[in-house]
Amino acid sequence: MKKDIQIPDVKNVYVAALFEYNDDFKSDEWNIYIINENEEALDTLLIVSDGKSDNKTTSTLRKKLERLPAHSAAHLEYLQTELTSFENCFKVTYFIGNKMFHKDFVFPPHSISQKKAKAIKAIGKKGILAT
Repeated sequence: MKKDIQIPDVKNVYVAALFEYNDDFKSDEWNIYIINENEEALDTLLIVSDGKSDNKTTSTLRKKLERLPAHSAAHLEYLQTELTSFENCFKVTYFIGNKMFHKDFVFPPHSISQKKAKAIKAIGKKGILAT
């Protein structure tokens, strides 16, 4: 049965960390986004995220998005600055048509920093893409 399950490679979907100004709190903060650069919309997105360091683990967060249109992005969560020293993993599962896709997007420890931010063309801002 397992040999019959085929999950295609994820293409043109990214998870990014952006350092943005929050008007409500009058401060800069890290926010995590999912980006869809496909020609098709993504349906029934399930995102499970957690963070780990040598001796600590964050709580697991779960998020569901019904649909992410083609060439768009959606906010997933705020990331506390203290957690940028953790390995942060975002497990993303979604459908295009009747095909299921899955990928674990990982930010290695200390990879989220302003110094490492680069232009992300898909959303017109600077940030860090997960691997």
